[in-house]
Amino acid sequence: MDLMQMDKTYVANTYARFPVELVSGKGSKVYDNNGKEYIDMGSGIAVTSFGIADDAWRQAVIDQTGKLQHMSNLYYTAPCAELAKLLCEKTGMRKVFFGNSGAEANECAIKVARKYAAEHKGNDCFTVVTLKNSFHGRTLTTLAATGQEHYHELFQPLTPGFAHVTAGDMDELKALCASVKVAAVMVECVQGEGGVIPLSADYAKDLNAFVKENDLLLIVDEVQTGNGRSGQLYAYMALGLEPDIVSTAKGLAGGLPLGACLLGEKVENVLGFGDHGSTFGGNPVCCAAALSILSRIDDALLASVREKSAFLFDAFTGAAGIESVSGLGLMIGLKTVRPAGDVVRECMARGVLCLTAKDKVRLLPALNIPMEDLAKAVEIIKSVCAG
Repeated sequence: MDLMQMDKTYVANTYARFPVELVSGKGSKVYDNNGKEYIDMGSGIAVTSFGIADDAWRQAVIDQTGKLQHMSNLYYTAPCAELAKLLCEKTGMRKVFFGNSGAEANECAIKVARKYAAEHKGNDCFTVVTLKNSFHGRTLTTLAATGQEHYHELFQPLTPGFAHVTAGDMDELKALCASVKVAAVMVECVQGEGGVIPLSADYAKDLNAFVKENDLLLIVDEVQTGNGRSGQLYAYMALGLEPDIVSTAKGLAGGLPLGACLLGEKVENVLGFGDHGSTFGGNPVCCAAALSILSRIDDALLASVREKSAFLFDAFTGAAGIESVSGLGLMIGLKTVRPAGDVVRECMARGVLCLTAKDKVRLLPALNIPMEDLAKAVEIIKSVCAG
């Protein structure tokens, strides 16, 4: 039985995998079992922040596995505390809860918002407003938070207490908040799974003012946009949003599973003993990996992300077969004349790994992808799009 047949036989059929077996890589290059080389423009869906087998990341993981690979949260471990401190210092947030994924970070954010609202406004104040076309995870509660009906269809009944409004439409948000007791508003700065669509600066400014005026909590979902992906440490910084709660995951630990829910001053003490927990959250190996990543996301790296972003926008805007370019930082969506799936498959055949998001080709390269690799990938993608 070969590997692909083994996978199809024993792994749940939830992924439409490409017929490629990847076995190794370094930086932004990966290799399949036949030795073919690919430029990785997806980075595991914005996860491998510094590419494959990054030396500093790898050493941090190896060193920690030789000390403690895991201990329960009944005890203190240095990587967990040090990572929480670094996150708070870099963001101005006050406390951090660690889980294993973006969905768990969002679950924590929702629980904190509801507990805070119940304590300050009454038990009937629990609705969390999110945006249509959003994506917040695949648990029943984060599916309910997700503003895309097709994700809801197979899993009814979902967790109640969510409402969805149109991004950019403040009147719709105001009308909803006038009719329902709202605990929090939850947004992505760029709707990644929704088609790589950024929020406008004007909407962000109005939203920021509205939640403050109405004493609503603001949750920003930075699962995909966070940890340097946007060209800022977190995308809310580029838009001037002032969140009470921030969720993040994906690129935080550079390839190991780690989610974080960052709590601001208003909500820093909402969670008490026993209110929430996670067996693997704050795992010392994952936190050591994240310390290696987060400590290297400095001003110079963020400037290079912005420079590479400008290069991509310039290269693709107006190119043959490309109708529009959207996104922020190294989170790019291409609306192509050819079906996005066809573009991705042909790019793969020519040695470039891309992703899709709805009807767009999605690019999420490593933050430190060499310009030589980036430029080569761009030329292949442009050639494929031109047909």
